[in-house]
Amino acid sequence: MKTFEVELGERSYPIHIGAGLLSRADLLAPHVAGRQVMVITNETVAPLYLETLRKSLSGFDVHECILPDGEAHKTLSTAEKIFEALLAVPCDRQVTLVALGGGVIGDITGFVAGCYQRGVPFLQVPTTLLAQVDSSVGGKTAVNSRLGKNMIGLFYQPRCVLADTDTLSTLPARELAAGTAEVIKTALIRDSSLFEWLEINVHNLIGLDAAIVAEAVARCCDIKAAVVAEDERESGVRALLNLGHTFGHAIETGLGHGAWLHGEAVAAGICMAADLSVRSGLIREDERARIEALIVAAGLPSRAPAGLSVERFRSLMKVDKKALGGNVRLVLLNAIGDAFVSADFAQDLLDQTLEAMRAA
Repeated sequence: MKTFEVELGERSYPIHIGAGLLSRADLLAPHVAGRQVMVITNETVAPLYLETLRKSLSGFDVHECILPDGEAHKTLSTAEKIFEALLAVPCDRQVTLVALGGGVIGDITGFVAGCYQRGVPFLQVPTTLLAQVDSSVGGKTAVNSRLGKNMIGLFYQPRCVLADTDTLSTLPARELAAGTAEVIKTALIRDSSLFEWLEINVHNLIGLDAAIVAEAVARCCDIKAAVVAEDERESGVRALLNLGHTFGHAIETGLGHGAWLHGEAVAAGICMAADLSVRSGLIREDERARIEALIVAAGLPSRAPAGLSVERFRSLMKVDKKALGGNVRLVLLNAIGDAFVSADFAQDLLDQTLEAMRAA
């Protein structure tokens, strides 16, 4: 097991990474506030891991709320179902919520925890690669609107993150590839050596080589913990973690939430950001080619869907948390491992990227 600390003063918390951790009651129990626990999970994950988690929490009064699976259910109406389940028990202000699942479950559980009785504790138990390397760490919680992704939410930190890498063995290949997109993103913004390591090991990562998986999760969590400690509320450096996301969120919203997995949309968005970086004279063409080659090697799309027009893309990109005063701000690359946020790019170059980087 490896443990990292997210350093946020009195709100600091550990990230535990390793195999078999779902059975480790000693890692979970210290972070449960009172007697009541509400586990939030979905119909796919519950049959696989809910009973193991219940055994680890056997000393507590454990309840569960099992949701439909998928990004399409990351909505205010689904959050309301969780609130109603909490009130039906009824759960008091010392209830601890536990998010057992991927990024959708983690995001919506954190959102509900931050709102229920003005804030109750929650724990993250991520079961997908995407959630383990990215979304479970940092306290960004939200639900989607039909007009924009993650636009309704709050910053609300968990008490603990428990990433059991054994849970990745039950992931479909498509979900595993989608998680790899966030690993690539992390390398591109801050760690060129991780990018080079991925060029060698990406097939072993998606092949679930235990040592490679553990290394990837640990390195990404280490980087993200440091970024969150430096900029919890995304006023500066944390915005770099959105590389590819403005393009990607536009794809997700434009197609309808759930048509593409989040990691698939981010992968295409990363390639679009790299293309615009080349057109803006920031990185070389051979660097862009390496980025695209790694995305493709991971089994991910390198182009946006053909059906989204340049005009539609532009309008969707304006509904983005980084946009200020109606101006789109993007994460671009100075080099592999060196990203920055900018609104200072030529609109005609962006239009060229939006036109060129759509599937034929």
